[in-house]
Amino acid sequence: MTLALRELRLSHFRSHKAAKLDLDGRPVAIHGVNGAGKTNILEAVSMLSPGRGLRRATVDEMIRRPEGVGWKVAAILQSLHQMHEVETWVEAGATRQVRIDGKTAPQIALSRIARVIWLVPVMDRLWVEGADGRRRFLDRMTMSFEPSHADAVLTYEKAMRERNRLLKDGQRDAHWYRALEAQMAKAGAAISANRAATLIQLRAAQAEAETAFPVADLLLVHAQESDAPTDEAGLAVAFAESRARDVLAGRTLVGPHRVDLAASYATKGMAARDCSTGEQKALLVSLILANGRALAQTFGAPPILLLDEVAAHLDAGRRAALYDEICALGAQAFMTGTGPELFSTLGARAQHMSVGEVDGTSFIEVLHDGAI
Repeated sequence: MTLALRELRLSHFRSHKAAKLDLDGRPVAIHGVNGAGKTNILEAVSMLSPGRGLRRATVDEMIRRPEGVGWKVAAILQSLHQMHEVETWVEAGATRQVRIDGKTAPQIALSRIARVIWLVPVMDRLWVEGADGRRRFLDRMTMSFEPSHADAVLTYEKAMRERNRLLKDGQRDAHWYRALEAQMAKAGAAISANRAATLIQLRAAQAEAETAFPVADLLLVHAQESDAPTDEAGLAVAFAESRARDVLAGRTLVGPHRVDLAASYATKGMAARDCSTGEQKALLVSLILANGRALAQTFGAPPILLLDEVAAHLDAGRRAALYDEICALGAQAFMTGTGPELFSTLGARAQHMSVGEVDGTSFIEVLHDGAI
């Protein structure tokens, strides 16, 4: 079965004043100089999924300037056996809207008809920087398997913000905390269960595949031993017992928001943070491919992949291997790079496009098998 965009239209989105791409389901190789607007195309596709997209930008930041009239992304999406018309847009000063097949829909409805996952350059330092980025990376993969995970995360974070306000105010009356902690315990248990299920699916997808990319051993690590409870009752007790300590800190010190994702290069037994830059990138690619293979089984089709500057830190052999695996998976992958030579081994297996920029406005040329 297939999950692919058949048409993509942009209006006043970032550097693209107007653009229309006719797509046939093959991978899409996009090249152009830095700043031409390549990543903006991928970001537009990422807005066909719930959330803030691959840059985590505000909706106002995506509005093309100087017009400032808002933006719109529209697509024809083939999802399994059905075709859908999808639109998402923002008018200046308003919130983001979604329409599916002519009917207004919540963002979460996008997850029912599509799965979109991505790898962007900022993730190249995922294994050596803070735990926040690794949690977001894990939660994004988790949402690809279980869309309701997004609601659990939002519920947990909202309740935790309210609890943190009480802590900063020095409130010690247990009555003020019970309802919030009950919400956090219920949502936190769902978060923990969803994350654990995701790791199981990723491990299975890596173990069953013959791939040129290294297997990543994954483990959830708790910041402190008291973070260990993952069930609702255990979390409720942990929150209650931690109040006195949390008041002194002015924030919540236990819970799933304190979990880190640890990874290691399996065959070397080496922590990802200690691997070379190329090995760290290869581990990320391995996880994205595993995510795609697992989704092909659970959703019924591989996800749409957004791979920004994917060739960075990959040698020619691994680039060719990546393209072979994407094509074997049958995924529509949107890939960007600075030059056409980076995608030469794809040949006619992909649609090739060149992006340029004139006076702040991006334009797209569709190429044929990599040549005009």
